[in-house]
Amino acid sequence: MSGFNTRPVISGTFGVVASTHWIASQAAMRMPELGGNAFDAAVAGGFTLQVVEPHLNGPGGDMPAILWDASGRRVRVLCGQGPAPAAATIEACRELGVDGIPDDGLLPAVLPGAVDAWLLLFLEHGTLDLRTVLEPAIAYAREGHPLLPRAVATIAGRADWFRAHWPSSAALWLPDGAPPVPGSLFRNRPLAATWERLVAEAEAAGGARERWIEAARRAWREGFVAEAIDRFCRRTEAMDSLGGPHRAFLRGADLAARSASFEEPVTLDLGRLRFCKTGPWGRGPVLLQTLAILEGTGIEAADPLGPDFVHLVIEALKLAMADREAFYGDPAFVRVPLDRLLDRDYAADRRRLIGPEASGDFLPGSIPGFERQRALAIEGWRWACLEEGPIGTEPTFGHLQEPRGRGDTCHIDVADRFGNLISATPSGGWLQSSPTIPELGFCLGSRGQMFRLEPERPDALAPGKRPRTTLSPTLVLEDGEPRLACGTPGGDQQDQWQLVFLLRHLFHGLDLQAAIDAPLFHGEHWPLSFWPRRARPRSVPIEDRFAYATLEELSRRGHRLAIREGWSIGRLTATVRAGGVLAAAATPRQMQAYAVGR
Repeated sequence: MSGFNTRPVISGTFGVVASTHWIASQAAMRMPELGGNAFDAAVAGGFTLQVVEPHLNGPGGDMPAILWDASGRRVRVLCGQGPAPAAATIEACRELGVDGIPDDGLLPAVLPGAVDAWLLLFLEHGTLDLRTVLEPAIAYAREGHPLLPRAVATIAGRADWFRAHWPSSAALWLPDGAPPVPGSLFRNRPLAATWERLVAEAEAAGGARERWIEAARRAWREGFVAEAIDRFCRRTEAMDSLGGPHRAFLRGADLAARSASFEEPVTLDLGRLRFCKTGPWGRGPVLLQTLAILEGTGIEAADPLGPDFVHLVIEALKLAMADREAFYGDPAFVRVPLDRLLDRDYAADRRRLIGPEASGDFLPGSIPGFERQRALAIEGWRWACLEEGPIGTEPTFGHLQEPRGRGDTCHIDVADRFGNLISATPSGGWLQSSPTIPELGFCLGSRGQMFRLEPERPDALAPGKRPRTTLSPTLVLEDGEPRLACGTPGGDQQDQWQLVFLLRHLFHGLDLQAAIDAPLFHGEHWPLSFWPRRARPRSVPIEDRFAYATLEELSRRGHRLAIREGWSIGRLTATVRAGGVLAAAATPRQMQAYAVGR
């Protein structure tokens, strides 16, 4: 199949970067030019994303990454997902009269994991000094960057709330009392000062490079940053979407007690390809399960813009997402039957449930010992549908407030001339989700909204437990060698959009940019991960660039199509290494992601 490209595939042999903001891509590419590697580049780009996409991520957020370390010839998963604070228990929430954790304010704050994860990556795999990799982020925070129109729209949408309830956010994000002008220079000098002090304390430690970085990690987890977070959380009550003010469970001691970590990937082999993802504390195994279910359906022969392709993908996703709802959680706290979920015989059993029509059912697998989790997932789905009529009719949500604190996500992929490859998906700490800590210039994350308050659920709240995140970077090997890194923002859509991209690129032969540019779709049949966890049975948002005949046939099969404007779904970026050539591509959607390289 031939594809239409909005941009050229960026290719070369020195290094390539693709990220969701052009400034971050260029900041990252500067590091290889200074002699650094892909991991130096990712760290520089990651800190820059915190500055230039503050409505999509921040220092108080989280970050998983997956990488190929060329020197050690290994795949590693980096977990920068902060867990729940020690005081965050189901009982504590009940005492507050809370039935569900909100999407904004201080109550859903978990440990900020992104910064420590970036520093751990830099410590173990980087080569440059800390000041060099942080210099772009510091400069853009101190001197200003042209603020994205979507960031301005986010600020404007929360301006009245900031003025009424979160004065520290109003002071930072409403200069002169009003939202900034799109494209105007926006400065976050408190954040610049935070990064400058972090670098200064690191350099004051003296000694080798590793000692500097460890000093920076201590300053973050035990020093002035942790102290400022502790003071703010103890003294501040913040209004949230539950309609009342609440304090955070988070304390400075929580930061000192937990750090970012590396772990082994979860993998699935299909022929010469090995797909590598995070563990079931994230969304990653959903993509692997879906690929296993699709094996043998003839998906590789289907027109990737045709109704059979869309139907098979959506129906396989329904089955994998039902399993996620029933079984996934932090494996340090709950038993997750991952071996069974990724078993070929299990996938074959699931595959037989795909029929010619759109399913209106919610069908987690039947796994011995997990009957209660399965029943709870089905019960939760029926509640999430919130329908007045039979399952499958249009849901009504009129009595629920629209989420106001929810943000989106960033992504960055890097490949270098040394053979290294990394995919990282920073998110959380959105400017709109929690009040700004004035002396630090950033707010806390609200990932705690992912937790349930039903103790039997695998994603139930518990101290020290990681929330079941949607963040899901991807790495693909071919014949044991690094081939591709990709990812996207998008919450519950992340693995859906990546799945479609991977199928079109790896199995249908579209080049990197064409596979990203092609029309996209996703499902909403299952409960969303974010508060208030709505589900829309058989709903399929789909871009209007699909042929009318495809849309008509999908509708005939029972899919409830939500036709979206072309170029409005998906924000994919990717890098590839093949035959000594490096390549990168980025989505044209929203007109801010860019690939660079040489």
